[in-house]
Amino acid sequence: MKLLLTSGGVTNPSIHAALVELLGKPIAESHALVVPTAQWGHPMCGPAGVRGLIAADSTHRHLTGLGWASLGVLELTALPTIGAERWVPWVREADVLLVDGGDATYLAHWMRESGLADLLPSLPDTVWVGISAGSMVMTPRIGDYFVEWAAAPDDRTLGVVDFSIFPHLDLFPTNTLADAQRWAAGLGVPSYAIDEQTAIKVAGGTTEVISEGKWTRFDS
Repeated sequence: MKLLLTSGGVTNPSIHAALVELLGKPIAESHALVVPTAQWGHPMCGPAGVRGLIAADSTHRHLTGLGWASLGVLELTALPTIGAERWVPWVREADVLLVDGGDATYLAHWMRESGLADLLPSLPDTVWVGISAGSMVMTPRIGDYFVEWAAAPDDRTLGVVDFSIFPHLDLFPTNTLADAQRWAAGLGVPSYAIDEQTAIKVAGGTTEVISEGKWTRFDS
């Protein structure tokens, strides 16, 4: 799987170009599935946000509103009850999975429970575009700082990549560079603090920062 791990989505021409490169064709010719699941695990998210995401309204112009050839919904909490024979073909036929934010530990739980986590290694050509928790879920840990799901056993996530991500740098009063430095100090893995104009592209064994904004790398 090819990854485009963002804080705020496809927010500028550089990230847009990276996405098109990963897809290998224009966005208008690419078929997408959106995964809203992480929102249910975060106390600040709810039905209104999910509705806007799925409807591709103006607040989601950097993800679902990019002009996809088609846009479907993949709700992970439903998948265990319908059988892999139904949903796996949907995923295999998609060019891209658009994975929204919320709580990354909740998302990781349902990726495992649904079977999507096990399917990912068999999707080398599929692109994963994450926003916030949708990016953080691919890391080894998110730090207690970002765990909002009350039932989370710890801060561990999927570990598809070997670094962690601090999103929304300078977007909120609690997401300053000083906050990121304190967060990174207790992780034990390399990490990146990224703002809304930054993405991390992972493809072919190479990791590249794509940015028209601010980012910082912290070594473990």
